[in-house]
Amino acid sequence: MRKLTYFIATSVDGFIGDPEGDGNFFYQWVGGEFLEYLKAEYPETISAAGLAQLGVDASQAKHFDTVLMGRGTYDVGWKLGDASPYAHLTQYVVTRSLTEAPDPAVTLLQGDVAAEVRRLKAEDGLGIWLCGGADLAAQLVDEIDEYVIKTYPVFAGTGMPMSRAGFAPRELVLEDVRTFDGAVVVSRYARKR
Repeated sequence: MRKLTYFIATSVDGFIGDPEGDGNFFYQWVGGEFLEYLKAEYPETISAAGLAQLGVDASQAKHFDTVLMGRGTYDVGWKLGDASPYAHLTQYVVTRSLTEAPDPAVTLLQGDVAAEVRRLKAEDGLGIWLCGGADLAAQLVDEIDEYVIKTYPVFAGTGMPMSRAGFAPRELVLEDVRTFDGAVVVSRYARKR
């Protein structure tokens, strides 16, 4: 059974982007030993353009062969002219408004997304990366098996939360914590079932 992992960047106060969802303010901390860690451990979470720029082989995927994005997350790259941001992965975009995929490598999902994720989890392969955003994380909160949270040394004050699931405590088990460059903390939690 494949796992659904919410692999996400966040501020210390739990925001994954500004009020419009833009998380570009995190990039100032992506460098040094943290970037080397991402390239070695999670290369598949780097965009196809980023992989090319860094000279990283996309076939080195360790954790994920599938990415699941909400429409807002997908729009970040699409607005910059990249309709297939993770071409090295099987790409799904959850949308209520798009009726046709902007790129043949992207599959649109509508309707019961949780049921579709359960179907994907039953297939063979590596894990499924829940790339974002808050609304999609809320829809899939009971399907998420693992959280990999990259906490950046910034207090945002407001913005897009990690999830809009509402209050309902779900217990997690801390499996690993790493600190990079004295600034970025990567915590890995498993869902306690």
